[in-house]
Amino acid sequence: MTFVDVILPVPLPGLFTYALPASLESQAQAGCRVVVPFGNKKVTTGVIARLHDQEPVGVTVKDVVEILDDTPVILSSQLSLWQWMADYYLCTIGEVFKAALPAKMKTLRTSSLFHLGGIREESAVRNAFPVLSPAQLSALTAIKESWQRLPVCLLHGVTSSGKTEIYIHLIAEAIAHGEQVLYLLPEIVLTSQLTDRLRAVFGERLGVYHSKFTDKQREEVWYRQLSDQPYDIIVGVRSSVFLPFQRLGLVIVDEEHEVNFKQQDPAPRYHARNVAILMATRAKARVLLGTATPSLESYYNARTGKYGLVTLKERFGQVLLPEIEIVDVKELRRKRMMTGPFSPQLLERMRSALDSGQQVILFQNRRGYATHIQCPVCGWVPHCPHCDVPLTLHARSGRMTCHYCGFTAEIPARCPACENEQLRPHGFGTERIEEDICTFFPEARIARMDLDTTRTRNAYESIIHDFSSGKTDILVGTQMVTKGLDFERVSVVGILSADTMLHQPDFRAFERSFQMMSQVSGRAGRRQQRGIVILQAMDVTLPLIHQIVDNDFDAMYQDQMLQRRQFTYPPFTRLIFVYMKHRHASVVDMLARDATQRLRNLFGTRVLGPDEPPVARVQSLFIRRIMLKLESSLPLARIRQLLWQVKAELQNQKTYTSSQIYFDVDPL
Repeated sequence: MTFVDVILPVPLPGLFTYALPASLESQAQAGCRVVVPFGNKKVTTGVIARLHDQEPVGVTVKDVVEILDDTPVILSSQLSLWQWMADYYLCTIGEVFKAALPAKMKTLRTSSLFHLGGIREESAVRNAFPVLSPAQLSALTAIKESWQRLPVCLLHGVTSSGKTEIYIHLIAEAIAHGEQVLYLLPEIVLTSQLTDRLRAVFGERLGVYHSKFTDKQREEVWYRQLSDQPYDIIVGVRSSVFLPFQRLGLVIVDEEHEVNFKQQDPAPRYHARNVAILMATRAKARVLLGTATPSLESYYNARTGKYGLVTLKERFGQVLLPEIEIVDVKELRRKRMMTGPFSPQLLERMRSALDSGQQVILFQNRRGYATHIQCPVCGWVPHCPHCDVPLTLHARSGRMTCHYCGFTAEIPARCPACENEQLRPHGFGTERIEEDICTFFPEARIARMDLDTTRTRNAYESIIHDFSSGKTDILVGTQMVTKGLDFERVSVVGILSADTMLHQPDFRAFERSFQMMSQVSGRAGRRQQRGIVILQAMDVTLPLIHQIVDNDFDAMYQDQMLQRRQFTYPPFTRLIFVYMKHRHASVVDMLARDATQRLRNLFGTRVLGPDEPPVARVQSLFIRRIMLKLESSLPLARIRQLLWQVKAELQNQKTYTSSQIYFDVDPL
């Protein structure tokens, strides 16, 4: 009798074995979807991982109900990748399966192997190639030479140096050799500008894949990739690594430093850049990591010879990098010269830009109207009842919102503690910046780009299109405006509060601040005119501020490497966080102490904690965290075995049965 081991979309370890009725034997193949009975549900959809004739001992084996596919919809290379992700990121292969497939492919219906009518193969790449400068040509040659020695190359090119034009030439060469290309982006917001440029060259050879697409659209892309006429190029965000590629030859990871490549919740908590590198290695494909501000781990790999390194130090057309003017906010506040969050220098530069028909970007990495409201008499601040955070004021909606769980409440008319009616907003979010700018420049056309204004499917594209076409004069935004967007008429960028990013309780705070401020600065002066950046800071003596002004990435890198080596942080160690959650603080505290002791018995002083994360309660669950600092030389298989063992021992105790325990490998 034939049996099949099936992957089910559940957070349980291992595979599930079912008997294969004789009538289905001829149809069954690894990678096909099946309908099987499971638990209290009548049936669920799974994927066949393997077929065999070994009957399980001591258990009742149920039969497969139906096979949904005539041919595999998951390639063997994908099944292998899923298993690697489950092993490395300490989750179950069922959780990987759940994240990988479009929703429609996990429903209980028979597929007719999606109709591919209307697809036409183009005979050649269109003749619309960008002309490369001598510096770009030199970088292109260096990248190819690097690939002769190493499969991964880091392209460190300053903002507006023309990295995309180099990518286009490399993509065309890959297609000419019959290879497929995966072009990864960290944000959906970047896809519209890029796809317009790529389609001008590659036409219908280009496919796009991200979460703003409908389930049906994502399913269409998946089935096309399985066909004999797949897209030659896929442009997409991190979930694109799950797509089937039959002849992958090149992977481009643009803005490789971006934290959005890391999946946070739910599992698998994978890093798409690292998964893509593994995919490419297994497919014997080449990888190009591109950015103006590399992640320190990638730069370390390049400096130590694990990756190739190519630098591009000049902007296209020899446009100068923007001039960065530091403004001492503390001194201006002492002299009472600040107008809210705006310095006189920033307002003057904005006026000059608007008068000359130029555009302005204002960067404030905090959405909402104000960070919180407070009673000036007794100090009362409204907090979320489910999370340990103050409620953020959103004036336009007239409500206060928790940015962790989504709880909302009306703005109180008076303080519930002392009945004072004069509650005051504190801090400046993008909504308040937008409102204030309207009073300073009533004639200007102003737009805001943050999570609140980009919830609808086409909101990103609409805001970007209006700004690119000159319909908007001033764009106010969070870190969304720091991404690799290309605007011709931006001459002024204002960074309103540089210090707030530097004071996060995170060893990566300086690295991220440098990246974010350098990236947003790079939006200024991207054609024939040098731009100006007004960087407002409370402490202008910080070395990082001057490293940003000088665009001195290497100085920042050297400073941070010294600290990371001294305190044994990545890239000199591997980090794993162990998270524990429970509805009762006493239970999660007891669980954290118990877990820490068990882990110390196994890993000794490599275990730090337990501690409370910066936000220690979310959605009514109290959170505790343990950090493991592990040498890179330690065997991952043994570490994985020990961690799963500790988790199982803890969850088998009655006291902790309703707790959540999970791992975050290589956390960001």
